Formats: sequence, C-alpha cells, structure tokens
Amino acid sequence: MTIKVVLLTGRSIGQGRGKEAGKDSQLYMEAATSCELDTSDLKTLGVQFGTNVRVTTPSGSVILVAKRSAQPHPGIVFIPYGAWSNILTDQKTQGTGMPSFKGIAAEISPAPDEKVLSLGELVTASYGGR
Repeated sequence: MTIKVVLLTGRSIGQGRGKEAGKDSQLYMEAATSCELDTSDLKTLGVQFGTNVRVTTPSGSVILVAKRSAQPHPGIVFIPYGAWSNILTDQKTQGTGMPSFKGIAAEISPAPDEKVLSLGELVTASYGGR
C-alpha cells in the first residue's frame, strides 16, 4: 500500500533539543528521523506507530519512523529539518536561493523490514562520502 501525501518540513522542539545535544546524538537522530502522520493515514497504510516507512519525493527517498501526529491533518506528513528531510527536498531554488521545504508531493509506503540509516550511513549512501 502506498499513499500520496503533501510533505511539510520544519523545526520541531525535539529536533531543536537533539541539535543542541549534537547531530551525532541519539536524541537528534530520533527526532530528525520521525515522520508525523495523521491517525487515518497510519490506518490506511496498515502500519502502527513506530513502524518504519519509506517516504519518496521526486528528489529522493528515505526510511523514517512513523509517528502519530498530535494534530489531525489527513494527507499531510511532517518531517523535522535534518539530513533525512533534505534528501526529500528539491535542490533547485527557482532563483530564491532557498529550496522549498513545504508543499512537496510525496508518497509513503510501509517499510517495516528496512533500516533507518544513521547520519553517517545516509551521507555515504546519498553523496558517496564526498
């Protein structure tokens, strides 16, 4: 099962706390690899809170941990800023100097047997360790 959603990225309290602890900290990884979904979207996907999901956009694909959103918003997924969300955003800036971090067309599918990559693994897999 795959669902089409609109991706929003942004700051979160957890991501901010994790960043303060260091981008190599477990706290940061747990915050930046979360994917907040509406309860109805979790049900449609057939996944439980804490299950790994694959989020794919025209720019890339990552495995993240599904979390239940505190606010109802069917069809919208929120991912905190971080290396994982950056894989999903378009590098083109349409002349603004900033990529678009909101309103990105995305698809989500269950990925319970796939691993969420650590920051180092993600960088190596995505950029060849450059």
